[in-house]
Amino acid sequence: MEIKETIGIDVSKLTLDAHIHSSGDRDRFENNTNGFKKLVAWAYKRSLFPKENVLFIFEHTGLYSRGLSLFFGERKLPCHIAAGLEIKRSLGIARGKNDQVDARRIALYAYRLREEIQPSKVADVQIRKLRTMFSLRSKLIKQRAGYKTTLKEQKGILSGKDYNIIFEIQNNMVDTLTGEIHKLEQMMMEIIKGDKGLSDLFKLVTSVKGVGPMTAMLVIIYTNRFTKFHTWRKFASYCGVAPFPHQSGTSIKGRSKVSHFANKELKAILNMCAASAIQYNPEMKRYYERRTEEGKNKMSTLNVIRNKLIARVFAVVNRGTPYINVYRQAS
Repeated sequence: MEIKETIGIDVSKLTLDAHIHSSGDRDRFENNTNGFKKLVAWAYKRSLFPKENVLFIFEHTGLYSRGLSLFFGERKLPCHIAAGLEIKRSLGIARGKNDQVDARRIALYAYRLREEIQPSKVADVQIRKLRTMFSLRSKLIKQRAGYKTTLKEQKGILSGKDYNIIFEIQNNMVDTLTGEIHKLEQMMMEIIKGDKGLSDLFKLVTSVKGVGPMTAMLVIIYTNRFTKFHTWRKFASYCGVAPFPHQSGTSIKGRSKVSHFANKELKAILNMCAASAIQYNPEMKRYYERRTEEGKNKMSTLNVIRNKLIARVFAVVNRGTPYINVYRQAS
């Protein structure tokens, strides 16, 4: 697609502020299906270029932008869903906050990158279901952890029959949340099994030792069936496990470090996967022991293993065959 026109959209809960880069026209629409239709018709009418050269761009704002992204996806209209931080940092110092100004900045951001930017692929209904369920599962796990922590502290301080009812209520909450978490996990597995494409991907990803069912689901969700990231290195960067050099001239020569700009949820789960691989995968265990015996940093070695797991996951998906444990065969 040759992009000659960009339409910046600032999304809020009830309204959409749109700005056409070439003409400078701007308007406000309702954040609903009727508003989406009016926005597209207005943009195509006011733009100085044909439809096939027009790209809509807006920030990912969770639930507020969900309807807009689905509207563009269902009608196959070219749009790009950008990270808010990326837009903010690309435009330099900005003063004040205004929805119309933000829409203009978004349009300018896309126009500057028109030779590099690509239309986003909107996730299908199954991926959207899994993402919503996984988000709820994460919230329930945090709530359960909170009740468990509080209960443990209270039992260490409070005593006597007067407090039994407090302990009983919190135990019941923990049991209820655990049941709801298991119910969500079963529903997610049913979605995976009911879709051949997802089922095949799930089998390939879980064939890598150290990658469990929930991790596999999360990776499939965030990669949008492995279509969002073309290489494992880009995904590793997104997860915050890819090391970057830290040096400048001859005065600054620091160690390579991972960036704090990352998907913290994926990074934490990959950390647990690496720890599991060290414990249960003889190859990874031996690698970890050898590096630490050589004096290498333990966290650095753990990060190398996280990258190895990501590389293997992408390799089996690209190859289309399960992971083969060469280490076991050689032994």
